[in-house]
Amino acid sequence: MPRVLMDFLQTALYKVVMSRLKFIAGTSNPEFAAKVAEAAGSTLCKTMVKRFADGEWQVEIQENVRGADVFVIQSTCPPTNEHAMELFIIMDALKRASARRITAVVPYYGYSRQDRKVAPRSPISAKLMADLLTTAGANRVLSIDLHAGQIQGYFNIPVDHIYGIPTLTRHFREQYGYGEDFVTVSPDAGGVERARAFAKRIDSSIAIIDKRRSGPNEAKAYHLIGDVSGKTAIIVDDMIDTAGTITTAVDTLIKNGAKRVFAVGTHPVFSGPAIERLSNSALEKVLVTDTIPLADHAAKCDKIEVISMTSVVAQTILRVHGNESVSQLFL
Repeated sequence: MPRVLMDFLQTALYKVVMSRLKFIAGTSNPEFAAKVAEAAGSTLCKTMVKRFADGEWQVEIQENVRGADVFVIQSTCPPTNEHAMELFIIMDALKRASARRITAVVPYYGYSRQDRKVAPRSPISAKLMADLLTTAGANRVLSIDLHAGQIQGYFNIPVDHIYGIPTLTRHFREQYGYGEDFVTVSPDAGGVERARAFAKRIDSSIAIIDKRRSGPNEAKAYHLIGDVSGKTAIIVDDMIDTAGTITTAVDTLIKNGAKRVFAVGTHPVFSGPAIERLSNSALEKVLVTDTIPLADHAAKCDKIEVISMTSVVAQTILRVHGNESVSQLFL
């Protein structure tokens, strides 16, 4: 076959394949969604998402999506209930428009911390969210750094779990260094696996802080397991909410001789007094990703540094669309 004809057929095939790939953005993080679509060589579908006078969501897909492979990008970040309901309605519209496959791309999975019963007659809200996503029309879910890995098992549909650690560690190594002068710190026993993955990639040792909660969004660090004296400590967590856990950990590390302290968290929830606490702490930098857009006061905090996950999400989507391995991205 002549080279010119082969190139033409490959280009034509690419156009056909890409024409069946559609991106739709919710209102929780439209800038993130636009960057993902651009990185994937596409654009966002024309979609009308607004409210009726009584506050109900009104959604209209303004392009043909019949037979398309559609990826709906929407973090269920605060206001969580509003953004979750919007996502459900968008997927219902796509289902009724005969989309071939609907993938809910939920960079930040709301209610993920409610992944088990902690008291009698309490709900498992993370499981309920999984059921609602499936009922609304999701054929597949893609999320970043779920609070608990077992949430993947709450679904009866495929789940692609993207890890933020490779992106975060790559940036940290390039900007701040690596090696035996660093120590990766887990702020609680449940985050040891995450800390170990981070430590492995920057060739550091590990320390653990024994944390005991006195109530919701309240934490107190009691003692440190490991040596941080004279080292640069990096506290690694999946999210930073009120920053109580992080700032309490910082105080513990400084008291135990750490010379510098960084914090790394995939999801910048930053609710309540978080920014004030971070600003007043001994933290040198707080590294987060763009799964949740920063509020104006958070964006002005010079300690916060945002590393984008859009390229990784775009690569994952292209692999899912092309029926290729996703795990190869994180080896």
